[in-house]
Amino acid sequence: MRTLFHLWLHPFSRKVRVVLAEKQLEFDLKIEKIWERRTEFLALNPAGDVPVLIEPDGTTIANSQVICEYLEEVYPENNLLGQDPIQRSETRRLISWFDVKFNREVSENLVGEKLMKRFLKLGEPHGPSIRAGHANIHYHLDYIGFLTEKREWLAGSQFSLADIAAAAHLSAVDYIGDVPWEEHQAAQRWYRKVKTRRSFQPLLEDRIPGFSPVDNYEDVGT
Repeated sequence: MRTLFHLWLHPFSRKVRVVLAEKQLEFDLKIEKIWERRTEFLALNPAGDVPVLIEPDGTTIANSQVICEYLEEVYPENNLLGQDPIQRSETRRLISWFDVKFNREVSENLVGEKLMKRFLKLGEPHGPSIRAGHANIHYHLDYIGFLTEKREWLAGSQFSLADIAAAAHLSAVDYIGDVPWEEHQAAQRWYRKVKTRRSFQPLLEDRIPGFSPVDNYEDVGT
């Protein structure tokens, strides 16, 4: 059986989970507590991070974008990158936007400081980082709204890896209730569409031990 090593609320792991589901590939999930630095896991991925995908034949792939590109090549059904080079370049540009820029400016400052730091007992949250995350998220939600005014989905007319990457990060921030949806209705409408997809709904069932999500986290209408 195909196996994905992942971690709760980890946006990059969530991205791979949705891609696997969109391609209708069966897989088992295994939580990997990367802070434990297990020897067996480091043998699979010396970098020591998740996600890591093990194919049924034993092939091991690490890094979320490497995994997603691999899945696109090996399982081309239900294309998630785009049908031509221009479309694929736009999808990849937006994947980088959310996996690099949004992650640095929002995910790490909010989910990292407010939830993961507490969970791992790494000290008190850093106030300036949290304030920066709260300020930065408005810019990104405005950008989602701007894109979806012109397009059905973020990168164009089809649901793509750009939508998956963006929603993976936002879903983690939404878990702690730090997405100001009421101020960004265009972005909220887009996210509602993502939440209704069968591939995305299992993510809404995730729970970090000892930390419950905000009300309506699972509700596809909000």
